[in-house]
Amino acid sequence: MNCSLGVNAFRPGVQVAAHHFSKACSRLLVAAAPTTTRCFSSTPLPPSTAQNQRHANRGCLLSSSTPLFGPSSIPRIAVRTLKFAARNRIITHYVDLPPNYKDEEGLPFRANELAAGEVLRLFGPAMATHEANKLLKILHGRRVAGTLDDPVLQVNTAAYTVKDKRTALDYLRKNIYVDEVVNAGLRAEDELAALEKQQEEGDQAQTEEGDITKKVGYKSRFKMYRDDTEGVDEAEKNKPAPPSVYGKSAFDAIRARNEAIWKEKLKKQEEERKKLEEEYKNGKAGPLAKAEDAPKREVSAKRKEWEQWAMSDLKEPPKMPAWKRLLPSTVFVALLVAGFLTYSQLYVAPSRENRLWPDCPPAAATVAALIGANVLIWFLWKIPVMWKPLLRWFLISPATPKAFSMLGAVFSHQVVWGHLIVNMPFLWFFGTRLHDEVGRADFLTTYVLSGSVGFLTSLFWLVLRGNFHMTTLGASGAIYGISAAYFWMHRFEGFKILGLPPDPYTGVQGLAFIGLFGGLNIWGLFSKNHTMDVVSHLGGMIIGIIAGHLMEQKKKARLEGAGNTQHLNLKDQKTGSGVLDTILEKKA
Repeated sequence: MNCSLGVNAFRPGVQVAAHHFSKACSRLLVAAAPTTTRCFSSTPLPPSTAQNQRHANRGCLLSSSTPLFGPSSIPRIAVRTLKFAARNRIITHYVDLPPNYKDEEGLPFRANELAAGEVLRLFGPAMATHEANKLLKILHGRRVAGTLDDPVLQVNTAAYTVKDKRTALDYLRKNIYVDEVVNAGLRAEDELAALEKQQEEGDQAQTEEGDITKKVGYKSRFKMYRDDTEGVDEAEKNKPAPPSVYGKSAFDAIRARNEAIWKEKLKKQEEERKKLEEEYKNGKAGPLAKAEDAPKREVSAKRKEWEQWAMSDLKEPPKMPAWKRLLPSTVFVALLVAGFLTYSQLYVAPSRENRLWPDCPPAAATVAALIGANVLIWFLWKIPVMWKPLLRWFLISPATPKAFSMLGAVFSHQVVWGHLIVNMPFLWFFGTRLHDEVGRADFLTTYVLSGSVGFLTSLFWLVLRGNFHMTTLGASGAIYGISAAYFWMHRFEGFKILGLPPDPYTGVQGLAFIGLFGGLNIWGLFSKNHTMDVVSHLGGMIIGIIAGHLMEQKKKARLEGAGNTQHLNLKDQKTGSGVLDTILEKKA
């Protein structure tokens, strides 16, 4: 059993010494009373003092039983036991704060520190991994120690931006629950107790100094001592004591200022505690919010009504085997594959005068139509009356999958504009280039099949893993498919980005881009806390590579056929001219 003497308000060196002293105390405790779990001090204290009452309020009980040391008439006080955390235990309570805790080192906030990928997602590329973990340790330590608002300690985090500190604090409050109000209150109590103890010691020293003066019979002519009033009339006695000839000391000023600061902090913390209690009672419990945080916008009653109408009444996913969830979508995607492969073989490009936009290049017209369809579906998500059909047919839910959603989700995006804005430029850039090479039929076949087969792959992954709480949508799988098809058809050619690398270098080969895209998605597949549907990306890339290979073979066959036709035409021209010459000779 580890126990301490409750000196959290003193320096770490004193706490360590007290900890070593308490080991002997614990051994004697086990010998004398093996069933006890408390550690007793050997310092006699009056049982009715305010100091003891305050410790009793903090979980320390006054004992009047037979003492373990010394005479039986001396009472002992049981102080708060400090239990040191195990290696893998995360400290969240002020009473568990280790004696060697330092603000600049902080406390571990979880068993393993954040990896590079987690730091990148949380803070962005500007924050180094070790610096991010150091900041998180320091802030977690302050939450436990109750020193989040201590201005003296801000020097240890002055190198970090306000945004980084706010991001780290939000992450900690979301993932590691710490009662910051209680910890700060305990910290304030310890520091206030230390200040009061220092003041009591100072008063006792002044009293002892006055007693010494009486014993030696010293009488001051200047009446500097309050008890030195012999030979003074009653009016003189009733006068207030004159101030010290030395004036007010710096220590007195610091103590008065600190006491005022702590009283103000305690008042605010008590107000916050009462406010949180009211929220808990009213069912509005949540993370600790600061006063300067903007209040969240209240959802209107009409919007709540639309949400209730659009959402399903199911309390949990229906009980059914995996094959029943996967079979309808698999059959639908198989029909899509067969239909679009047939379409790519039978499609004949219309003449210029029969096109809808004759003055627009075919590639631009096709890709613009796809972008328009994506924007239209994104806009429909903002109309409440459309939520129910969109949730049913344009969002993939592994709990209740719908077959048509394998195609509808390819044209659907999140309500936030960032998802759409990221995807559409890539669709335009790679889509127009692939369309110019393979034509409309092969391009649309690659786009639709990459997206739908990619989502089918994702559906298999989610259902077989039992992740029924997740949903997915977006054109990312289709865009990865057309990108992979384009780079596969140019896998040995060099590509330059913004003119780099300079001549005579040819640039990066298409295979390198395919490897880069695939590697990033495979890394995301095995990383924790990723939010992208990387499985649909990988499925779309595989279909894109297969489509690129087939279109490459089709292009070669078309070129060979054109070459053979040209050769036959030249041969026919030669044969025809020879026959004509023979006829003319005979007539002559």
